[in-house]
Amino acid sequence: MGGRRCLVVGGGAIAERKASGLIAAGAEVHVVASEVRPPMRALSGLASVEERPYRPGEAGGYWLVVAATGDPQVNQLVYDDGEAARVWVNSADDPDRCSFILPAVARQGPVTVAISTSGYSPALASWLKAEFASQMGPELAELAELLADARARLKAMGRSTEDVDWRPGLGSAMLDLIRDGRRAEAKERLEACLSP
Repeated sequence: MGGRRCLVVGGGAIAERKASGLIAAGAEVHVVASEVRPPMRALSGLASVEERPYRPGEAGGYWLVVAATGDPQVNQLVYDDGEAARVWVNSADDPDRCSFILPAVARQGPVTVAISTSGYSPALASWLKAEFASQMGPELAELAELLADARARLKAMGRSTEDVDWRPGLGSAMLDLIRDGRRAEAKERLEACLSP
């Protein structure tokens, strides 16, 4: 989402959660709502907050829009405007008025796990996210760094990284080594697995 202008229509708890996710993805988030609650106003990283009704056609000025007003008529208007302007719209808890679904996301450094139930059960997606997040320690971020370094070295040698079978290295208990503070040993094991 790096710097893309996104609009969140709504100022309550659900809208705040959606805005937080967009901010975490690097979006430039603007909020418009008839009433903006204090937690939304206090959300760090918002580009703007306007306490006013949504204006017809407003969705067209954004890359992506989230409608989370709790008012089906306003959410419908936002969705219709998005469709007319060919802008992606997610209407909270209303899969029929979504041109995309927002997954539940767990992050650990550069590692992102997205979980979706295709709108069937956001509660299940949220529960699964919490389960995955509880098992995603900082060693995943370190492993991602080791793999990125190895990938850069392979490219520098003129090798394609697409035809490399990374699974033997990943399956060789590298996470355990990193977790135990044995990063150098994990790196050696990866290098051995990637040798031609």
